Amino acid sequence: MLPMPNVSPAGPPMAASPLTVAVLEIDAYASNLGWDQPARLFALVDTAQLRVQEPSLAAQLGLEDPGSSVAALTPIEQDELPPGTALDDFLGTIAWPDAVVGCAMTVERLMLPPSAEASVPDGLSDKQLTQWVAKHPDRQEVRMTVAVLRDGARESAVRLREKDSPTEVLTGAGLVPGLAEALAATFES
Repeated sequence: MLPMPNVSPAGPPMAASPLTVAVLEIDAYASNLGWDQPARLFALVDTAQLRVQEPSLAAQLGLEDPGSSVAALTPIEQDELPPGTALDDFLGTIAWPDAVVGCAMTVERLMLPPSAEASVPDGLSDKQLTQWVAKHPDRQEVRMTVAVLRDGARESAVRLREKDSPTEVLTGAGLVPGLAEALAATFES
Protein backbone atom coordinates (compact mmCIF):
# COMPACT_ATOMS: atom_id res chain seq x y z
CA MET A 1 0.00 0.00 0.00
CA LEU A 2 1.13 3.51 -0.75
CA PRO A 3 -0.09 6.19 1.65
CA MET A 4 -1.77 9.10 -0.02
CA PRO A 5 -0.57 12.50 1.16
CA ASN A 6 -3.16 14.45 3.09
CA VAL A 7 -4.48 16.74 0.34
CA SER A 8 -7.49 18.86 1.08
CA PRO A 9 -9.75 20.23 -1.65
CA ALA A 10 -10.67 23.91 -1.63
CA GLY A 11 -13.31 22.88 0.86
CA PRO A 12 -16.11 20.36 0.80
CA PRO A 13 -19.71 21.46 1.14
CA MET A 14 -20.51 22.23 4.78
CA ALA A 15 -22.94 19.32 5.12
CA ALA A 16 -20.86 16.91 3.03
CA SER A 17 -20.91 13.26 4.02
CA PRO A 18 -17.61 11.57 4.90
CA LEU A 19 -17.79 9.76 1.55
CA THR A 20 -18.21 13.02 -0.38
CA VAL A 21 -15.26 14.51 1.51
CA ALA A 22 -13.13 11.45 0.63
CA VAL A 23 -14.12 11.64 -3.05
CA LEU A 24 -13.26 15.34 -3.21
CA GLU A 25 -9.96 14.71 -1.42
CA ILE A 26 -9.04 12.01 -3.96
CA ASP A 27 -10.14 14.26 -6.83
CA ALA A 28 -7.89 17.05 -5.52
CA TYR A 29 -4.99 14.60 -5.15
CA ALA A 30 -5.46 13.36 -8.73
CA SER A 31 -5.73 16.94 -9.94
CA ASN A 32 -2.37 17.77 -8.35
CA LEU A 33 -0.82 14.92 -10.35
CA GLY A 34 -2.05 16.40 -13.62
CA TRP A 35 -3.78 14.80 -16.58
CA ASP A 36 -2.91 11.75 -18.67
CA GLN A 37 -2.49 9.59 -15.57
CA PRO A 38 -3.25 5.89 -15.19
CA ALA A 39 -6.25 4.72 -13.22
CA ARG A 40 -5.66 4.78 -9.47
CA LEU A 41 -7.27 2.60 -6.81
CA PHE A 42 -7.75 3.57 -3.17
CA ALA A 43 -8.81 1.69 -0.07
CA LEU A 44 -11.05 3.72 2.23
CA VAL A 45 -10.52 3.10 5.92
CA ASP A 46 -12.16 4.50 9.02
CA THR A 47 -9.75 7.16 10.29
CA ALA A 48 -10.46 6.50 13.99
CA GLN A 49 -9.86 2.76 13.55
CA LEU A 50 -6.70 3.48 11.56
CA ARG A 51 -5.30 5.50 14.46
CA VAL A 52 -5.90 2.59 16.84
CA GLN A 53 -4.95 -0.36 14.60
CA GLU A 54 -2.08 1.20 12.60
CA PRO A 55 -0.66 4.09 14.65
CA SER A 56 2.58 4.30 12.67
CA LEU A 57 0.69 4.55 9.36
CA ALA A 58 -1.66 7.12 10.91
CA ALA A 59 1.39 9.13 12.02
CA GLN A 60 2.93 8.87 8.54
CA LEU A 61 -0.32 10.24 7.08
CA GLY A 62 -0.52 13.03 9.68
CA LEU A 63 -3.60 11.55 11.35
CA GLU A 64 -2.26 10.85 14.83
CA ASP A 65 -4.11 13.70 16.58
CA PRO A 66 -7.69 12.59 17.31
CA GLY A 67 -8.62 16.20 18.09
CA SER A 68 -7.70 17.47 14.63
CA SER A 69 -10.32 18.06 11.97
CA VAL A 70 -9.44 15.15 9.69
CA ALA A 71 -11.96 13.33 7.56
CA ALA A 72 -13.81 10.31 8.93
CA LEU A 73 -12.51 8.24 5.98
CA THR A 74 -8.88 8.02 4.98
CA PRO A 75 -8.05 7.11 1.37
CA ILE A 76 -4.95 4.92 0.98
CA GLU A 77 -3.63 4.59 -2.55
CA GLN A 78 -2.96 1.03 -3.65
CA ASP A 79 -0.20 -0.23 -5.92
CA GLU A 80 -0.47 0.70 -9.58
CA LEU A 81 -2.81 -1.31 -11.73
CA PRO A 82 -1.03 -3.86 -13.88
CA PRO A 83 -0.32 -2.33 -17.31
CA GLY A 84 -2.36 -3.74 -20.17
CA THR A 85 -4.99 -5.30 -17.88
CA ALA A 86 -8.61 -4.43 -18.63
CA LEU A 87 -10.18 -2.52 -15.75
CA ASP A 88 -13.07 -4.98 -15.39
CA ASP A 89 -10.67 -7.92 -15.29
CA PHE A 90 -8.49 -6.21 -12.69
CA LEU A 91 -11.41 -5.28 -10.43
CA GLY A 92 -12.58 -8.90 -10.55
CA THR A 93 -9.37 -9.96 -8.79
CA ILE A 94 -9.71 -7.69 -5.75
CA ALA A 95 -10.55 -8.91 -2.27
CA TRP A 96 -10.48 -6.36 0.53
CA PRO A 97 -9.62 -7.09 4.18
CA ASP A 98 -12.29 -6.31 6.78
CA ALA A 99 -10.51 -3.09 7.83
CA VAL A 100 -11.33 -1.57 4.44
CA VAL A 101 -14.78 0.04 4.67
CA GLY A 102 -14.86 1.20 1.06
CA CYS A 103 -12.84 1.80 -2.05
CA ALA A 104 -12.44 4.45 -4.71
CA MET A 105 -10.96 4.77 -8.15
CA THR A 106 -9.97 7.60 -10.45
CA VAL A 107 -10.00 7.06 -14.20
CA GLU A 108 -9.68 9.36 -17.17
CA ARG A 109 -11.90 8.81 -20.18
CA LEU A 110 -13.11 10.45 -23.34
CA MET A 111 -16.83 11.14 -23.38
CA LEU A 112 -19.26 12.41 -25.97
CA PRO A 113 -22.37 14.49 -25.40
CA PRO A 114 -25.67 12.59 -25.67
CA SER A 115 -26.33 14.34 -28.98
CA ALA A 116 -23.42 12.39 -30.53
CA GLU A 117 -24.95 8.98 -29.80
CA ALA A 118 -27.07 9.02 -32.95
CA SER A 119 -23.97 9.45 -35.11
CA VAL A 120 -22.08 6.38 -33.79
CA PRO A 121 -21.54 4.00 -36.72
CA ASP A 122 -23.07 0.54 -36.32
CA GLY A 123 -20.96 -2.56 -35.96
CA LEU A 124 -17.81 -1.04 -34.44
CA SER A 125 -15.60 -3.20 -32.26
CA ASP A 126 -14.57 -1.77 -28.87
CA LYS A 127 -11.21 -0.75 -30.32
CA GLN A 128 -12.83 0.91 -33.36
CA LEU A 129 -15.34 2.72 -31.14
CA THR A 130 -12.52 4.01 -28.94
CA GLN A 131 -10.69 5.31 -32.01
CA TRP A 132 -13.89 6.89 -33.38
CA VAL A 133 -14.58 8.68 -30.07
CA ALA A 134 -10.95 9.88 -29.87
CA LYS A 135 -11.33 11.59 -33.25
CA HIS A 136 -14.81 13.04 -32.65
CA PRO A 137 -14.77 16.86 -32.58
CA ASP A 138 -17.19 17.02 -29.60
CA ARG A 139 -15.22 14.67 -27.33
CA GLN A 140 -14.53 15.76 -23.77
CA GLU A 141 -11.72 14.49 -21.56
CA VAL A 142 -12.98 13.76 -18.07
CA ARG A 143 -11.56 12.46 -14.82
CA MET A 144 -14.01 10.43 -12.81
CA THR A 145 -13.51 9.62 -9.15
CA VAL A 146 -15.95 7.05 -7.84
CA ALA A 147 -16.19 5.66 -4.31
CA VAL A 148 -18.36 3.00 -2.70
CA LEU A 149 -18.75 1.77 0.85
CA ARG A 150 -19.48 -1.76 2.01
CA ASP A 151 -22.91 -0.56 3.16
CA GLY A 152 -23.82 0.42 -0.42
CA ALA A 153 -23.27 4.19 -0.20
CA ARG A 154 -21.82 5.72 -3.36
CA GLU A 155 -20.35 9.04 -4.44
CA SER A 156 -18.70 10.38 -7.58
CA ALA A 157 -16.83 13.44 -8.73
CA VAL A 158 -16.42 14.32 -12.40
CA ARG A 159 -13.99 16.95 -13.68
CA LEU A 160 -13.69 18.11 -17.30
CA ARG A 161 -10.18 18.76 -18.53
CA GLU A 162 -11.29 21.99 -20.20
CA LYS A 163 -12.75 23.22 -16.88
CA ASP A 164 -10.00 21.94 -14.58
CA SER A 165 -10.87 23.81 -11.41
CA PRO A 166 -11.96 22.67 -7.93
CA THR A 167 -15.05 24.85 -8.32
CA GLU A 168 -16.04 23.03 -11.53
CA VAL A 169 -16.23 19.49 -10.08
CA LEU A 170 -19.63 17.84 -10.39
CA THR A 171 -20.54 15.48 -7.55
CA GLY A 172 -23.36 12.99 -7.14
CA ALA A 173 -24.03 9.40 -6.20
CA GLY A 174 -25.26 8.28 -9.63
CA LEU A 175 -22.89 10.01 -12.05
CA VAL A 176 -20.84 6.93 -13.00
CA PRO A 177 -23.06 3.94 -12.22
CA GLY A 178 -21.07 1.33 -14.16
CA LEU A 179 -17.83 1.99 -12.31
CA ALA A 180 -19.70 2.22 -8.99
CA GLU A 181 -21.21 -1.23 -9.65
CA ALA A 182 -17.80 -2.68 -10.52
CA LEU A 183 -16.26 -1.24 -7.34
CA ALA A 184 -19.16 -2.46 -5.21
CA ALA A 185 -18.64 -5.96 -6.61
CA THR A 186 -15.15 -6.01 -5.06
CA PHE A 187 -16.86 -6.36 -1.67
CA GLU A 188 -19.02 -9.32 -2.64
CA SER A 189 -17.84 -12.69 -1.45
